[in-house]
Amino acid sequence: MNKTKFTANEVSLVALFAALTAIGGFIRLPIPYVPPTLQTLMVMFSGLLLGGKLGAMSQLIYLLIGLLGLPVFAYGGGPGYVLQPTFGYVMGFIPGAYILGKLTERKQKISRPFLILAILSCILTIYALGTTYLCLNIKFIQHKEISLFLAFKIGFLAPLPADLLKLSVVVAVGQGLREKMAEYLPLGDSVAGAKPDYAG
Repeated sequence: MNKTKFTANEVSLVALFAALTAIGGFIRLPIPYVPPTLQTLMVMFSGLLLGGKLGAMSQLIYLLIGLLGLPVFAYGGGPGYVLQPTFGYVMGFIPGAYILGKLTERKQKISRPFLILAILSCILTIYALGTTYLCLNIKFIQHKEISLFLAFKIGFLAPLPADLLKLSVVVAVGQGLREKMAEYLPLGDSVAGAKPDYAG
């Protein structure tokens, strides 16, 4: 049965992960165009720990409060932020969290290989939107020439090592956090009635 109301725990956790994503934006490396931040780490955790719907909702709230003017993005906030070349990555947080959550939320125990693939799906979703937006922004808003390979290099290859490191962190601690989180949030009835993963 689909739920139409959210519990107090769900609302609190959605707000918490929106806030954590905002905080993650202030912790970044000074790399041009796509500086690695802790935001994607929070996106991974939001999908894994909250499930698809709530994880995506936490990122949607983060996006909306940033567009309303609060300086929660890596370089500020406000509706004009849509003109930033990295805005596509922020948009990608929503489907990224949703996909990771949907892939894992009905598994009580997640094998390490499956979790790695699920997180990679999240990362690739974010990068697909982010790199495409970056390329279009540089070409049509900044009016600079950029090849597809250069866009792939600066929008995908440059930030990827940092996100693979974050992936390893989530793989290392994610299952344990999920088990603790299930005491407060049964992932929309998914952990309590989850199907075991027999993949090993």
